[in-house]
Amino acid sequence: MREIVLDSNRSCFDTNTGDHHHFYFERSGRLEDISAEKVQIAALPPAPDGATVRRVDVIIRIDA
Repeated sequence: MREIVLDSNRSCFDTNTGDHHHFYFERSGRLEDISAEKVQIAALPPAPDGATVRRVDVIIRIDA
């Protein structure tokens, strides 16, 4: 299980541990999976010295 932190007061747990991202519907609180192939990230800043990027989590907030 993976914890998804939505804001400083809310988090939820996702049983899907595969590589994916999320839509978060702010009014209803619903979380919907987005397959990793549908999100493209053009570039990331380099990790700090001695660190390695392990994973990138994307939450797209929907006002609906």
